[in-house]
Amino acid sequence: MEYRKFNDIIIARIDKGEEILSEIEEIAIKENIKLANINALGATNKFTVGVYNVNEKKYYANDFTGNFEIVSLTGTINTMNDKFYTHIHMSAGNERGDVFGGHLNKAIVSATCEMVIHIIDGKVDRKYNDDIGLNLFEF
Repeated sequence: MEYRKFNDIIIARIDKGEEILSEIEEIAIKENIKLANINALGATNKFTVGVYNVNEKKYYANDFTGNFEIVSLTGTINTMNDKFYTHIHMSAGNERGDVFGGHLNKAIVSATCEMVIHIIDGKVDRKYNDDIGLNLFEF
């Protein structure tokens, strides 16, 4: 992974074989990012995304292997208990154009991933919400 910072924008290239979430965490910790928006595209050959069942308060994971184009990767970097936290969703399409997506648990880059991180001057922590069963923004 390589990246360059331009004021409050980071342009990153995540390389073949690297895991997207761990590379985001590395950048966020190195750059001391407390709040940011992420957008990316690229290619993956192995990823796991989850879908949250609100009634059960439980995620169900779906694993995918093959040739996929990342058609959308979007989310936030912020904090929970003053430590790094990220919430990212990803959609990826196969060779037939079928698209699968959800809450990103893991994604291995197969060719490249081009990412833009827009750093926001501020901080929003998260707190677990018993009613929803998720870690929500705490203002």
